[in-house]
This record gives sequence, structure tokens and C-alpha cells, in this order.
Amino acid sequence: MTEVPSPQLRISDQNRESALSALGEHMSAGRIDIDEYGERSARITAAKTRGELVDLFADLPAPHPRYDDVPQAVAAPEPATEAAPAPRHPGTPDGWTGPQRFVAAFVPLVWIAVIALIATGVVHGALILVPIGLSIFGRSMWGHSGHHDHRHDRHLRDRERRRELRDSFRDHRRGLDR
Repeated sequence: MTEVPSPQLRISDQNRESALSALGEHMSAGRIDIDEYGERSARITAAKTRGELVDLFADLPAPHPRYDDVPQAVAAPEPATEAAPAPRHPGTPDGWTGPQRFVAAFVPLVWIAVIALIATGVVHGALILVPIGLSIFGRSMWGHSGHHDHRHDRHLRDRERRRELRDSFRDHRRGLDR
């Protein structure tokens, strides 16, 4: 039989992120309002132990924070997450169609060829409109889903903001304790 971990165990940033995500789902569902979300999220960012997180979710149904180091049979209930969107074109690992793959491979070659032709003086500079048009066309074929870096940057900014909130909450608490 597996033991349930002690509520005194220290939590990680991943545990806090899981708790904030679950709390956001409760706010989206209307279980808590924006003021309560702000209060609880400040307490989550300042939390040090599992017991503190458990207390914050005691009056809420699932989802609750996840603890990756605990077997799921004894962990807090797994947050309800939306299913990952199916690829737009099933059967291909990345969901791209044949024409999308062609454009993705062809456009960089056209850019290189046009720049080389313009640089050598073989053709007029207006030919630059061809790769620009192809790039716009290619972009319209698969939209904005290719920009994962922006999500990663946002994630890092959000993590930094949560740390700032946690530190400011701790400083505030220290001021009240004096």
C-alpha cells in the first residue's frame, strides 16, 4: 500500500503552477469571483507546503493541484483538462497536408533564389514580391499555430509574475507579523 505524502512536504514551482491553473478553472466555472481568485492566487504563490495548498482547495471540487512525485492513485484528483485538439488533418503526425508541406519546403528556396537573382542583377528588384506573396499564402494555410515560442515566453513572464506576487505577499505577511 502506498502512503499518502505528508502535508508538511515542501512544494515546487510546478505544484504552484498546477494550483494556479486549477484555481483559474474554478474562476472560469464561476465558483469563485475575481477578488477571491486574487486572494487565493496570492496565497498559492506564497505557499510552502502541500497542506497550505490543500486548505485552499478544501471547499472546491476537482480540479485540484497535481503532485507529479506522487502516484496518481494517492494524489489529489487530476485537473479536468480539455482534450488536446485533434490534428486538422488526421493521419499526419503534425496535422499538415501535402500542399502545406510543399509550401513550407518551397518558400525558403524561392526566397534564396530570388535574393540571389536580384543580387547578381539578373532580374529586377520587383521580383521580391513573389516570395513575399508565397509567404503570405503559406501563412494563410496554417495560421498562427506555428508560434510556440510566444507561448513559452508568456509562460516565463507568468512564472516571474507569480514569483513577484509570492514575494510581495510574503513581505506583506512579515509586516503584519511584526
